[in-house]
Amino acid sequence: MRILQPPDWPGPKGYSNGIAARGTLVFVAGQIGWNRNNMILSDSLVDQVRQALENTIAVLAEVNAGPEHVTRMTWYILDKHEYLSSRKDIGRVYREIMGRNYPAMSLFAVSALLEDRAKVEIETTAVIPD
Repeated sequence: MRILQPPDWPGPKGYSNGIAARGTLVFVAGQIGWNRNNMILSDSLVDQVRQALENTIAVLAEVNAGPEHVTRMTWYILDKHEYLSSRKDIGRVYREIMGRNYPAMSLFAVSALLEDRAKVEIETTAVIPD
């Protein structure tokens, strides 16, 4: 995996501008902050981010992949202001679960997610090297 960073651009914080990788592609459906029984146990955005990331890692483990293989993430959140005010705690949780792997990322504030109590949904692409 190679991070793509134009030399005259400032470095991004918490993500990469681009990733080049070769290998087996793994696509993880949008994961929300519910547990293995499809129950959302907390209305805290930070707690839901933690659970969504743990769910992502559980799916990746099915093909012996981990956070180091993640090349792209798309985050959908309900409340931009809640996200911004929780950014430090979200960053801490992210590093706990994902380590210092910063894939190419996009984040969208949306008007609703399918599950009523969900505050975040994270879609992931990973590449397992050949």
